[in-house]
Formats: sequence, C-alpha cells, structure tokens
Amino acid sequence: MNTIKGPAIFLAQFMDDKAPFNTLDGLCKWASELGYKGVQIPTLDKTIIDLDIAANSQVYCDELKGKINSYGLEITELSTHIQGQLVAVHAAHDTMFDVFAPKELQGKPKERTLWATDQMKKAAIVSRRLGLHTHATFSGSLLWPMMHPWPQQPKGLVEAGFKELSDRWLPILNVFDQNGVDVCYEVHPVEDIHDGDTFERFLEATGNHKRVNILYDPSHFVLQQLDYLKYIDHYHQFIKAFHVKDAEFHSSGKKGTFGGYNDWKNRAGRYRSPGDGQVDFKQVFSKLTEYGCDVWAVLEWECVIKSPEQGAREGVGFIQDHLIETTNKRFDDFAGNDVTDETYLRKILGI
Repeated sequence: MNTIKGPAIFLAQFMDDKAPFNTLDGLCKWASELGYKGVQIPTLDKTIIDLDIAANSQVYCDELKGKINSYGLEITELSTHIQGQLVAVHAAHDTMFDVFAPKELQGKPKERTLWATDQMKKAAIVSRRLGLHTHATFSGSLLWPMMHPWPQQPKGLVEAGFKELSDRWLPILNVFDQNGVDVCYEVHPVEDIHDGDTFERFLEATGNHKRVNILYDPSHFVLQQLDYLKYIDHYHQFIKAFHVKDAEFHSSGKKGTFGGYNDWKNRAGRYRSPGDGQVDFKQVFSKLTEYGCDVWAVLEWECVIKSPEQGAREGVGFIQDHLIETTNKRFDDFAGNDVTDETYLRKILGI
C-alpha cells in the first residue's frame, strides 16, 4: 500500500487578474502559506507556463520547476483539460468551444484540432522534462450530443465515434509513451469518457494502450448517480490522478440528473467544497490507499456557495485529515507465532 501524497491544489480555478492570483509566484506563495505541498499546473495561460518554449528548452523547465520548488511545492501534474477537450469537438459545440482556442483559430475547427493535438504532444515532452510521470486532461467528445438515444442511434454510430476518438488520440498517446508519461483522462460529463463503460470503450478502441489511465473525481459520479466507491474496485489499476471535489444530488418532482437547464445553484446535482457535499471521502481515501493507488490528493475548487479562498483554506486540513499513513504491522501481531513447520501445523489441525 502507498500513502497518498498531499495536500495539493489545482491552480486553474484560482487564477485571476488580481494579486496574488495573477502570477505563478503569487499563486505558489499563496498555496504554500496555506500549507499545500503540491500544485497541479494549468497550461493554457502562457504567463504560467509556455508549452511552446518548454517543449524545446530544458533550461526553461528547470527554472520553472526550481521556482515552484523554492516555495516548498512540487508539481503534481500538468493539466491540458482545455487542449484535450479541443482534440475532439462535435460540430454542435464548435461555437461555444471556440472561446478556448487562440483567436486566429476561432471558426477554423480543423486547424483548432491540429493546434490542440500539437499542444498535447508538447505537454508530453514538457512533463518528461519536469520529471513528471502522470498528466491530467479531458478526452473531448464526438458522441455527447447523442448521449440520450432519441432518435435511435444508427447501428455502428457509437463504435464509429470511439474509433475516430481513438484515431485522434493514438498519435498523442504514442508521444506520451515515448516520454514515459501516463495520460489520466478525467472521467467527466460532456466528455466521451464519462463513466466506466465509456472508459472501457475508449481503452478497447486504442488497442488497450498502456498510457490510457484515469483521473478519478468522485463528484462527477454523484451527479450521474453512479457508485463512485465500486468504481474504484473496478478501475483502481488505472487511477493515477485524483481530484478532491465534493458534490450533492437532491432530486425533486421537478428536476433530476439532467438539471432542467438550470444554472448550477438550482440543479439537482451540484458541486460543493470538500466536506460540504455527499461524497464519503473516508471510504474514497481508504479504498485508494488499500489498492495502493500512487496519487496526489489534489483539491479542485468548484462550489456554488462557498468562496474559492475559503474552500482553499479549508481544503488543506480536509485532505490532511483524510491521508492515511499506511501500516507495515498487523494489529494482531502481538498474538502471533512464528513456528510454521509442518509438524506444528498438523498438530494444530489435530491430524
């Protein structure tokens, strides 16, 4: 068994145009002073990290890592959630997802996909340069608009969708493999990888590529009414990244899983700060530890009520209180007996 590392924090939701959240130094100093030991780094903002430069400069990567280490922090993973999303975008989502692309590529879906693919490959190289072995991202989605089968999905549509998704990702996965880095897909609504069945479909479509792994976030399963603890039983060998985020689900006679097009505050399922929702984190941490999952516990703040600053302050202690120092002793060792010869064992059995 491994003791989960932490506490760590995903910086994406805290970035702002006001100090201390407007620079990497400011963010690191703030996180360190709160008591965090690791940071997950978003890669879309070049003021935080420039993938184009980093992919070609070990000096740049060493200086970046040194800066973060100087605050007593480690990099847990790089995140390319946005770029991963843009690897595969259904035409129905083109206009909305254009906001994440460079301005010169907006309205050009093919060029945008090529850019996102290139960014992903660079992230693999940069991860290796930074000494990282895991990477956090999204899969993107070609099939989500057909999630509810009405009208009926034509035979072969789902298989064709996952084949295309795997065709786009295989060249990326191969670059990650060349750099010794695992790709951890956050299992998330609106992504084609959003539960266990879809993860298995993608894994099979990629020929069981050894770099296909999971970023586990139980909050997304609460919103789907999926058993997030049994999920660990099924897929623990693939879980190599972990977001600590809470959620709650309160259905009514008016709304359920789909949310009635309401904003987050008024949905039946909504994200909360750790400890404020319904996730049984004692069991989550216990199972991940029992299965020996070698992960960082990374706080991701998304809450419809609590401020990000309070969520971050409370998150340190919340994660720390849930970390389990694994034992190398059995609780009943005091009553044990080291005699194991066959004569002794047969005597106990009365034979």
